[in-house]
Amino acid sequence: MQGKIIKGIAGFYYVDVEGVGVFECKARGVFREQGIKPLVGDFAEIETKEEEGMAGQITAILPRYNELIRPAVANVDQAMVVFAAAKPTPNLTLLDHFLVMMEKAGVKSVLLFNKKDVASEKKQQELADIYEKCGCHVLFISAKKEEGIEQIKDLLQGKTTVLAGPSGVGKSTLINAILPQAKMQTGEISQKIERGRHTTRHSELFRVGENTYLFDTPGFSSFTVTGIEPEDMRFYMPEFAPYEGKCRYDGCLHLKEPECAVKEALSQGLISARRYESYEQMFEVLKKEKAY
Repeated sequence: MQGKIIKGIAGFYYVDVEGVGVFECKARGVFREQGIKPLVGDFAEIETKEEEGMAGQITAILPRYNELIRPAVANVDQAMVVFAAAKPTPNLTLLDHFLVMMEKAGVKSVLLFNKKDVASEKKQQELADIYEKCGCHVLFISAKKEEGIEQIKDLLQGKTTVLAGPSGVGKSTLINAILPQAKMQTGEISQKIERGRHTTRHSELFRVGENTYLFDTPGFSSFTVTGIEPEDMRFYMPEFAPYEGKCRYDGCLHLKEPECAVKEALSQGLISARRYESYEQMFEVLKKEKAY
């Protein structure tokens, strides 16, 4: 039989076989020998024995069309990145790092700013101005009040989506609103440090509808760009794309070079100054890594 891995815990993988049910499986030792680790989202072949009921063994992992390292999931169509618009204040550097890594993986990002009910209209507009310029679909929602849920369901339709973001931004509450049968544990924000408790400890895949799946992944408090050559960093900033090839120098890095089309767009407000600062910082981090 073939199915999709929806959860992996302590060496057991739970494989959803369409029309049959979920099987608890172990992976063959040969995967370890070959350096293959089954991931949530993988399509797998399994073997079962009648006397074992809904248990079996994974015998093959089918080819992946993509793979993310963090969160460690496979076969993703889009990322739904959830940050709080306020309480806690969104860490935009962290968000930019995540968006770059999704861009590198070729995964389209939808950006959800939760807790719109506690964020001023001015703050919402500032965030929209920054991230709509880089091609993100930006949506302001309130998972607690279930505002924006129908729009999210429309965006999920027919896709496998990874839901990711820091702890404490309301991902579990959001999944409960989208899919009440998930009955996820929801956490509270620590008033002292404005950081959420890690209510999700493993990646899990939920079936939302026909050909529609949603990954929930553990929250993260840090995220750095990796595996990118410094001079290639510019290709992972979508707002730079219209200006590539229009600079005075071929291979312009859009940093200190004269007559740079990106810097000109920046001066005209066509590119977010906040995003450009993130670009400079990420470039420097990658440059230092390469020097070592």
